[in-house]
Amino acid sequence: MKNKITYIIDDDKLSIKLMSMLITKNHFCEEIIPFFNPQVALENLKKNATDPDNLPDVILLDLNMPILDGWQFLDEFILLPIKKDISIFIVTSSIDPSDIEMAKKYDMVKSYIMKPINAKKLEEASKLI
Repeated sequence: MKNKITYIIDDDKLSIKLMSMLITKNHFCEEIIPFFNPQVALENLKKNATDPDNLPDVILLDLNMPILDGWQFLDEFILLPIKKDISIFIVTSSIDPSDIEMAKKYDMVKSYIMKPINAKKLEEASKLI
């Protein structure tokens, strides 16, 4: 399994719970670390920036969140001194074409996944890691 640690960053607790159940059932990774607040996730990434074993391999990122939205998270993420290749998947309910185009501007974003995520979408994502 290439993907050991996955961060799920979403302010909706039900979405995190459902994604966690799906990820576990489909053996997508060994460990899931959920964050309801993207700022806390960024702080955790900063803290572990020089320790690749404690960094995620994959981040599943919602776009529409209070405090810090997904775009702000990505803008902060690219400034971090992280050497590890972390795959980010945007997992959102947004069907706005401008969001899909914006996602393509970030090299670390592997794909744009429309909610609800399901086993097929998760399998397609795992092929991109």
